[in-house]
Amino acid sequence: MDGKGRSPGASRSVLRHLGAMHLSGAVLLLTFLVPPYWMAAAAHATPPGDPGADAPFLLLVTVPSVCVVFHVAVQIPAGLLGAWLGRRRTTLTRYGSAVAVAGVLSLLLLRAAGWNAGQDVVPVWADAMVRGALGLAGYMWVVRTRPGSQPA
Repeated sequence: MDGKGRSPGASRSVLRHLGAMHLSGAVLLLTFLVPPYWMAAAAHATPPGDPGADAPFLLLVTVPSVCVVFHVAVQIPAGLLGAWLGRRRTTLTRYGSAVAVAGVLSLLLLRAAGWNAGQDVVPVWADAMVRGALGLAGYMWVVRTRPGSQPA
């Protein structure tokens, strides 16, 4: 215990989760080096020579915005809940819990953003889940426990 009644393991756990959040966000941003099909389709939807075609500029604004919203609304809560739900279990169980939570949160986020529940939301949701799952793998790698240590 330190002078304020906290254990040193608790502060290490917080630092691990902060590092995991940063890594998962960086991995998410790197996955957007390959743009989603719906962004690429929007960029090519305007006719050639249209003076109002702002798609290349909008992609530069949209990609980081989508990353930030998805990271804050889905990845971070899913990582925290997955680590909490899978405490005292294997890293793979934690990862599975986090992906399950992310699946629900991303579907709710897409519904809130105006995507309907029809056929067209499934490919967008699947794309978001693949990108998010890669970031969550990094999250769970950082907060994993070593044999013989206390779970974070």
